[in-house]
Amino acid sequence: MKVHTLRRTLLLPLVALTVLAFVLGVIYLDPDTGRTQTADPVESARAGIPADEPVARVASVLSPSVVQINVSGIKQTPYGAQKQEGLGSGVIYRSDGYIITNNHVVEGSRDVEVAFADGTTERGEIVGEDPTTDIAVVRVDRNDLPAADFAGADPIVGQMAVAVGSPSGFESTVTSGIISGTGREVPAEYTGGTQASSLVDLIQTDAAISPGNSGGALADREGRVMGINVAYLPPAQTGAENIGFAIPSETAVSVADQLIENGEAVHPYVGVYLSDLTKETASRFESPVDSGALIEEVEPGSPADEAGIQRGDIITAAGSEEVRSSGDLLSALRNYMPGDTVQLTVLRNGEKITLQVDLAERRQ
Repeated sequence: MKVHTLRRTLLLPLVALTVLAFVLGVIYLDPDTGRTQTADPVESARAGIPADEPVARVASVLSPSVVQINVSGIKQTPYGAQKQEGLGSGVIYRSDGYIITNNHVVEGSRDVEVAFADGTTERGEIVGEDPTTDIAVVRVDRNDLPAADFAGADPIVGQMAVAVGSPSGFESTVTSGIISGTGREVPAEYTGGTQASSLVDLIQTDAAISPGNSGGALADREGRVMGINVAYLPPAQTGAENIGFAIPSETAVSVADQLIENGEAVHPYVGVYLSDLTKETASRFESPVDSGALIEEVEPGSPADEAGIQRGDIITAAGSEEVRSSGDLLSALRNYMPGDTVQLTVLRNGEKITLQVDLAERRQ
């Protein structure tokens, strides 16, 4: 059987996933986790960089924590076995060898090589993958890595954003811009997944992101990772310029910790198929609200079914979180774990009711 060689671009335009950026802060390490602990990572910026050059200061701090991830594997296709190669980026999460990247960067790969900013390379192993959030963790056999510092606070629209990664294989490429929006959604129809795997609650940035950036980090002016870049809108297809997306650090860290601890991440399961309630739909059905998550179908025997959710219900809140779209609901549910109970505010036949849903565990 003839073997063909294909070059896989990791950090695909909207239709597959993309982007990179990332961050580092090196002050002192927590011996229990290998994570950096610092109040102001940019204080460790290289001497000689002017204080009025914030992007340069962040770049000098981030670059040692940015890695390039080279992958290869064999995929069976209608044309026979084809060798696939590609590259993406990653963020050093812990000094003892753990690196966060995107699931789509390493998915289906047999061989993983990690290239560091100092020119060294190490063979990597995939610790765990989570298609739902598009987060994966790779580990190398090193204990002296410059781990990045991850932001705890939510980003603010308009604040500075710096991305560092390997677009098209150009290592440690730096771009900058601002946070253009928060709470964004890239629907499953663009990522090739199911509705449950829609990318939601994303950070939007105009810092330039290109194929190869996937799995890197988006940093604030203090040099902390705000997010793991994951997708962008290709201008040739959309006419939009500099629209990129990153997975918030809070999500990335939560999933990475689960993958490191258990080899998998768990997510709550409700058992519904959703669509967005639009103003046009609301007007047609004379709905008293013009936004929310519309229940298209309820799976028999699911938590939603047992809680009494019905087709045609409109979910307007989950706990204390307002729900204006299906993405809002998916985002709100990520604050819960399987076994938790969530109170959903539902509009049914013009009347508002509340239902208690006991969440189950959703399998990949």
